[in-house]
Amino acid sequence: MILPDAAATERVGRYLAGLLRPGDVVTLSGGLGAGKTSLARGTLAALGLAGEAPSPTFAIVQPYAPPEVTLPVVHVDLYRIEDARDLDELGLDEARLDSALLIEWPERAGADRWRDALALSLSPTDAGARRLTWVAPAAWENRWRPT
Repeated sequence: MILPDAAATERVGRYLAGLLRPGDVVTLSGGLGAGKTSLARGTLAALGLAGEAPSPTFAIVQPYAPPEVTLPVVHVDLYRIEDARDLDELGLDEARLDSALLIEWPERAGADRWRDALALSLSPTDAGARRLTWVAPAAWENRWRPT
């Protein structure tokens, strides 16, 4: 799917918001500036977040809970994680019990960390747009159908 601009990327995030459930994991892959945070911001805005969500690059984990949003979400940026063993300290497995996880830079966690995640990948095109590709595991097959 081609996303011509940041607004289109945020629209995909809003679509995703309508599908999320507690326990879901959505991984967001792509290089710097690929649109991962824009997609997450669209999701959070659709869930009711007032104002712009900050990038969790420095905080690493940014939780959102009702009444700030309608569904608890943990926005995670693993860019600064150098050792996958450090993830246990972040409490993501516990957070997943009642929240959806949006995880940027999931490759820093290792390939097998979230096998049941909806894996979204963003990459730039020559025309300056973004190409969105995905892998939807069984838990997402009947939910994830963007147009």
